[in-house]
Amino acid sequence: EVSLAKKMATLDGANALLEDLRSKSFDKAAAEHAELEAFAGRKLANWDVGYYAEKLKVERYAFDEEQTRQFLPLQNVLDGLFGVCRRLFGVEIVQVEPESVGAQIWDEQVRVFEVRRTGAPIGYFYLDAFVRPGVKKGGAWMNGVVGRSRAMAPEGSAVRLPVAVLCCNQSPPVTDPASGEVTPSLMSFSECTTLFHETGHGLQHMLTQVDEGPVAGISGVEWDAVEQPSQFMEYWVLEPQTLQSMARHWRTGEPIPSELVTKVRAAKTYRAASAMVRQLTFAMTDLALHSTSFEPAPGAAAEMYRQVALRTTPTSPLPEDRFLNGFAHIFAGGYAAGYFSYKWAEVLSADGFAAFEEGGLDNASTVEGLGRLYADTVMGLGGSKPAAEVFELFRGRAPKATALLRHDGLL
Repeated sequence: EVSLAKKMATLDGANALLEDLRSKSFDKAAAEHAELEAFAGRKLANWDVGYYAEKLKVERYAFDEEQTRQFLPLQNVLDGLFGVCRRLFGVEIVQVEPESVGAQIWDEQVRVFEVRRTGAPIGYFYLDAFVRPGVKKGGAWMNGVVGRSRAMAPEGSAVRLPVAVLCCNQSPPVTDPASGEVTPSLMSFSECTTLFHETGHGLQHMLTQVDEGPVAGISGVEWDAVEQPSQFMEYWVLEPQTLQSMARHWRTGEPIPSELVTKVRAAKTYRAASAMVRQLTFAMTDLALHSTSFEPAPGAAAEMYRQVALRTTPTSPLPEDRFLNGFAHIFAGGYAAGYFSYKWAEVLSADGFAAFEEGGLDNASTVEGLGRLYADTVMGLGGSKPAAEVFELFRGRAPKATALLRHDGLL
């Protein structure tokens, strides 16, 4: 109850969602496992599954993500990303010299961008895109430097504009010492998705229309809704117009082969049911362990995990499985009685993108209208209204899991 007080979902709502997803994915996960055993030609132990799953994936789709890199130089991807922001939210994103806006950079490869609406700046962000071993931690993230605030407005200004930092860890450009030719930073689709994801967080921070700092941008948004804008932006990576604008060979300008795109799209739903039930196992175990009916005792947590897994997955944990001992998310992290938030936010983002699909992704006026509405609600209202109310302002109804299941190939 303490955890859920700061979340969009109720306990009943979270349990209902998890059970709905379980009921629609369990049989398909069992079928995926049977298919894998047929491919391997034998019954698989738990430790064999990952190896054979990857082997089957390579055989089925006959491509490696590394093949896509030649068609995804960073600048092309940024142009495509900024084009999406322009189409949807009516904003222009332009690179500026740091000193021109009073910004200081910590590495020469860090870039500064200004976000403009109708020609006027509404926010700024730093892009720290490249790996720096031994200096910069791994992963990707968005941090707010300062948020939009009327109370903290500089002298002579009505409001302080928000500033964000977007950090990724991709390979930097490389110069051939012999020829001097520069190979730009080349991205996989996975890295593109990460960049779009973190930009989604940044956009919610920068497109906010709320002037009260504690509820502006990402501040004050319920925990199970904070991933909504970031996951929403992920859907635009493989959208046809986005691909057309950014996926071109860095040397020749040749568009990415359609058959490669088809394989990338198909691979996204490979063993989706198995991935789904794995996350549901974690989420259901989390809620069970934090419920008032759970009685702590030696071995009780491991037994609870095993009992949940019997309902959620086609393969049971081994008797010696002590996965929970290292599952910091639900004990030492911020997801205690809240791991379901991952799936909750996926439902919101998929249902939000479904509005554009229903209106027609190739219908420019519809995409523009829905995009502006998304900017004014999900991106614009921050924590000034409950997330459930914000979603309904955009979608006209409560969220449904149908779109998520469809995108995962489970319907």
